[in-house]
Amino acid sequence: MAEPTTEIVECDVLVVGGGMAGCGAAFEATYWGKDLRVVMVDKAATDRSGATGEGLSAINCYMGMKWGWNKPEDYVEYVRTDMMGIAREDLTYDVARHVDGTVHMWEEWGLPIWYDDDGKYVREGRWQVMIHGESIKPIIAEPVKKALGPENLYQRVFISHLLTDADDPNRVAGAIGFGVRENKIYVFKAKAVISAAGGTTALFRPRNTGEGLGRTWYSIFDTGSVYGIAIAAGAEMTQMEHRFVPARFKDSYGPVGAWSQLFRADLTNAAGDNYFINRLPELKKYDPYGSAFPTPTPLRNHLLLTEIQAGRGPIMLRTPEAIENLAAGDPVKKREVIVEAWEDFLDMTISQALLWASQNIAPEERPSEVVLAEPYLMGSHSGESGLWVSGPEDVAPDEYKWGYSKMTTIKGLFAAGDGVGASPHKFSSGSFTEGRLAGKAAVAYAMDQSSAPRVSDGQVADLKREIWAPLETFDTHKGASTNEDVNPNYLMPRQGLFRLQKLMDEYAAGVSAAFTTNEPTLLRGLELMGMLREDLGKLAARNRHELLRCWELSHRALVGEAHIRHLLYRKETRWPGFYYRSDYPDMDEANWKVFVNSRYDPESGKWDIFTKPCLDIFKPTSA
Repeated sequence: MAEPTTEIVECDVLVVGGGMAGCGAAFEATYWGKDLRVVMVDKAATDRSGATGEGLSAINCYMGMKWGWNKPEDYVEYVRTDMMGIAREDLTYDVARHVDGTVHMWEEWGLPIWYDDDGKYVREGRWQVMIHGESIKPIIAEPVKKALGPENLYQRVFISHLLTDADDPNRVAGAIGFGVRENKIYVFKAKAVISAAGGTTALFRPRNTGEGLGRTWYSIFDTGSVYGIAIAAGAEMTQMEHRFVPARFKDSYGPVGAWSQLFRADLTNAAGDNYFINRLPELKKYDPYGSAFPTPTPLRNHLLLTEIQAGRGPIMLRTPEAIENLAAGDPVKKREVIVEAWEDFLDMTISQALLWASQNIAPEERPSEVVLAEPYLMGSHSGESGLWVSGPEDVAPDEYKWGYSKMTTIKGLFAAGDGVGASPHKFSSGSFTEGRLAGKAAVAYAMDQSSAPRVSDGQVADLKREIWAPLETFDTHKGASTNEDVNPNYLMPRQGLFRLQKLMDEYAAGVSAAFTTNEPTLLRGLELMGMLREDLGKLAARNRHELLRCWELSHRALVGEAHIRHLLYRKETRWPGFYYRSDYPDMDEANWKVFVNSRYDPESGKWDIFTKPCLDIFKPTSA
């Protein structure tokens, strides 16, 4: 392939990622930084990029303060409990107190929200409101794109590395990447950078293989870049041992939340018994969290998994009974409920509707099987892996505050959405809100800088060669074998991905290991990870699409190593149902109610793992 051209883009604030967090950051930054240049870079097309690109059926983070439903303090208590006691309460509170404004703004932009007969939003659960959300991302993207202007939105451009100040390696200076559909390398120079790309899907071997390989729960295009670029630059990370293992409809990954909360469907074992009620005594050893209501997500998973291990599977979601109960004998009402059931998936998980159709399942007649999916690393949903960021000035204690809100330990580098660690349960509305908060703070930082950081021409030249190397490797060695996929001189990204997924699945508590691991297993996994990351230096790409996959794989592998190292460091089973340390099978509230943090040194390649205190800032609202 021909040598790429280089385009240099000078800006004040650079937003990496065009999902919900990135859109929130870009929208808010353009408002506060009217005299600044704000640029957003999206590896896809912003209208449908990110985790919400295929649609949503509910807004999962909404306080309803105007109707007196909840206070931000209530949400802090809920999140803290669901995370088994470990969460940055300052960050959770900051999102909760602002998120309702985001939802109301979305409605003004055209998002259709369900209303009841009293003129209030229809609630799916305590924090969720129902929407007609198939087109939520285009609706949100339109005003963001208008605010930015076409000259400040770079689509189909993938960011592979951050740039650092030539005079201060702990200060961000921009980012570098390449055009996915053009032969061009982009160098973005900026005073402030907001890392708002996606969490990590396909890090573990998925349940679906072969033709179903791309059918996952979280967006298959979220490849851990929000972590990968930050880890490689030396940013401090937190809670990278934490992962989310969702309970989902088997094979199609359709969410079960609407069925459980809105339609009130029960989960039963093969005998039709409500195993959840029968197994509640199992949770006493996890008190005070085992007695909490609602039961924390990992503990609900734990009950499901132990029921299957006891030989009482499959676990079925009783959709027929739920529909009958809601209809109460009214055939018209029954038809309405059935339509709503199908719309729930047509809004966001079309594969579930297709699976029902292909397996002759009518939800009003037959129940559907539910399983635990493979693990995902994220900071926006029910996971809390991500970057260690400075908290809001008026709420955060000194231990959590060292600069501008949402700024990482690298000066000028901010994070939002999946990128912020220990701040889970943001979902779409909270991620956009956290992006807005990061955008405002990044503008303040950029305006306070007397001069722009200096970008080294040597650093840019080295990174350009590194980025383009897989294309050069393939072109140099493609004649060594008759089959381009089998070559002693290089590794194709698809092959590397399979190797990474197998490693993570078998050594880092994936599905095949029943989400269980121990110290010797993790150490062996680290050994194999070291070999894999060494081999990734010989990745090859036939075209720019495969070049994209090469760098996505590099980011995933870095995230995978961080995950293993954190799993090894935390010596307890804090989140049963998400993963188990068989050598430390119990929670250790006395010693391990802490954040596990890490920093990768890009110069030496060594990791430093340590803890930070987990502070209780807000008193329980139920006390």
